[in-house]
Amino acid sequence: MTERLVGLPVESPLLVAAIVVLVSALLLALVRVVRGPTIPDRVIALDLMASLVVGLLLLLGAVLELLAIVDIAIVLALIAFLSTVAFASLIERRTRE
Repeated sequence: MTERLVGLPVESPLLVAAIVVLVSALLLALVRVVRGPTIPDRVIALDLMASLVVGLLLLLGAVLELLAIVDIAIVLALIAFLSTVAFASLIERRTRE
């Protein structure tokens, strides 16, 4: 019996393509974090990386049918949002001075 994800088999080319796209975007965002010319570029790239990891965790949670992974993804998304807001306020304070 084949495990299924939203009506697709786990070996589905769509699932593999989604994972490949997310991982490649994650690597490109990592390049922007390392080479980013300014701090706001790096903060945005970190936020993008967190969103991509959340997407990967949700795919993994759907494939393995584990709700705990979905909970971890939700917590990571909340932490990423709060850290982005904190970085934005820090950058705004620096530009005022």
